[in-house]
Amino acid sequence: MSLTPSLFPELIQALIDTIDAHAEEVTELDQAIGDGDHVFNLQRGLQALREHASEIAPLDWVAAWQKIGMTVMAAVGGASGSLYATLFIALAKNSKDKVIDLSGFSEIFQQAVEAVKQRGKADVGEKTMLDVLVPVALALRDEAAAGTGLGEILDRLCAVAAEGVEATREMLATKGRASFLGERSKGHIDAGAKTAQLMIAAIAEVLKNAQVQPA
Repeated sequence: MSLTPSLFPELIQALIDTIDAHAEEVTELDQAIGDGDHVFNLQRGLQALREHASEIAPLDWVAAWQKIGMTVMAAVGGASGSLYATLFIALAKNSKDKVIDLSGFSEIFQQAVEAVKQRGKADVGEKTMLDVLVPVALALRDEAAAGTGLGEILDRLCAVAAEGVEATREMLATKGRASFLGERSKGHIDAGAKTAQLMIAAIAEVLKNAQVQPA
């Protein structure tokens, strides 16, 4: 079975389910050092994507990622909205005329994460979602280059994402509201990193259950 945007409605529902299930936990994390509205903003974006799921499912990857990015940009407030919109729009931009197999996707995903870094003017070690996205992108690149099977890659990415979340606990926040807390930002997991990890795990579960192979 090929991995195409036809799986998008199932993926979006899985993301909605996991964020809803962990909403209280993530909100507590966000209230500790952030604005407290991260989950609400994310849920609003996911609901908007679900409303467009039937339009996105028949598209090719370039058009699907562009549509996802524009929908997120319009629906999601806060920093996470612009960053996730940037991620998907960059996926669309960098995937034009590319073969979207596992190796090809690992390349364009890394480029998209670089775009997020530039947009947020942030990098690994600053207590943000990038502490999950960057190591996941690097792990995907390495595993794809090694010819690892999809199931093993998904397990590896989930493990790397979990490690990235935990790493944010003792980091000093330098971005957003948390940066104003200085040393007091230490000891708390970053909410944006946590939701990125949750969504990666949810996507991996759908892909494993579907037993997909890259198109």
